[in-house]
Amino acid sequence: MSNETSRPRSIAILSPGDMGHGIGAALGRNGFDVVTCLSGRSPRTAALAEQGGFRIVPTLSELVNEVDAVLSILVPAQAEALAAEVAHAFEQSRITIPFVDCNAIAPHTTERIRATIVAAGARFIDGSIIGPPPGRGSPPRLYLSGADAKSLQVLASSEMAVKVMSDRVGDASSIKMCYAALTKGTATLEVALLTAARALGVDAALTAELATSQENVLRHMHASIPALPANAHRWVGEMEEIAATFESVGLSPGFHQGAAAVYRLLGQTEFAHESPESVDTERTLEATIEAMVVLLSTLPDDRYSE
Repeated sequence: MSNETSRPRSIAILSPGDMGHGIGAALGRNGFDVVTCLSGRSPRTAALAEQGGFRIVPTLSELVNEVDAVLSILVPAQAEALAAEVAHAFEQSRITIPFVDCNAIAPHTTERIRATIVAAGARFIDGSIIGPPPGRGSPPRLYLSGADAKSLQVLASSEMAVKVMSDRVGDASSIKMCYAALTKGTATLEVALLTAARALGVDAALTAELATSQENVLRHMHASIPALPANAHRWVGEMEEIAATFESVGLSPGFHQGAAAVYRLLGQTEFAHESPESVDTERTLEATIEAMVVLLSTLPDDRYSE
């Protein structure tokens, strides 16, 4: 660990889930010492940390004393709780290294986390990740903003781009909110319209029309929608953060509140037990939509009532 180093070489990842372990493994392949703490984490997370070649330490206090920066990469609903735990470790150890929140959270959530970290005497960098984990297509882009953001340009490699936006905390979070509003938000619209068509008995006619007039869209739906149930529980909170972001600038939060509702439904289908590593790659789009229709038939008609 070095509080003073201008070139970080030891990076903590909390926690090594689907994205976190991919980012950590890429950093490891590019010469960084990648460290994590698995206290309270699941056996799946431990297995991913092992796959990623992480060095594991027993406590957060030990972790913050051994690294040059902490990257928080986990589901939005856990971002503030993790920041509070790390802040406590910072206070105990009087460590001033950067804490980089890379989660899909609204700018005002980012600001609350920044206040927690700064109150503990450490530095804060706003971050967000756009794109899949390294090795699954185009390299992900790590967006950074804040006064110390440039210090982490060293993390850039052929496996991950680093884009420093500005000195303003909130910019990196904002671009993620706007981007995911399109990508993950559009996915829920696709699921909803296909489910409606199937329930109304016009799915074959709609598919034929899409094959004629929206061939690329239909191809993308076939490729992407069957994997959604495995990730749905993680993306509910992301849609809620996007809804709050939209509302903060005077736009209706309704688009992405609805998207969150669709992900909740996907998270209740028969395929929701899968993880990103165990998705049935042979499952069809039609089977996924049928699971949604079956689920809807078991739910009360007034489930969306106030």
